[in-house]
Amino acid sequence: MYDLENLMECSEDVLEYIEANKEKAPKYMEQYESYRLEWEATTKIKCHADKYTVIAFSAEWCPDCYRNIPILAQLQEKTGLKTRVFGHLMRDAKSPVNLWACPPSPVQVKEFKVVKIPHMFIVNKKGEVEGEIIENPPEGKTLERAILEILES
Repeated sequence: MYDLENLMECSEDVLEYIEANKEKAPKYMEQYESYRLEWEATTKIKCHADKYTVIAFSAEWCPDCYRNIPILAQLQEKTGLKTRVFGHLMRDAKSPVNLWACPPSPVQVKEFKVVKIPHMFIVNKKGEVEGEIIENPPEGKTLERAILEILES
């Protein structure tokens, strides 16, 4: 179980994250502006949005993050599903033991045992992880459909 209040304080709002990175990583904003959410899944997510928070780990250099983090921003905007991002992850090339360099990567990468990114955790109000999506949604599913399946399980 995680301290959700602490996670909220230590992380960034997803919309603020992509906005702050529009110069350094313009692909975030391109995806945000061009992606069209799946209407049915989005509508159903709205019914669950007040009970969950998405905690995502991301990096400005990661192509899978470019594809998925902006979708989380749209979902937050359209459904109210709160999404927080621990961004700016960097690999630790000098260490044979540590995958992520902390800092600049947030220490939460170790707490959540993040190996691949984006790593998205769906957390309930008690701080319990209900499900996770690593890198991309399962083949043949949109990110919003994959999240909905976690929320409805």
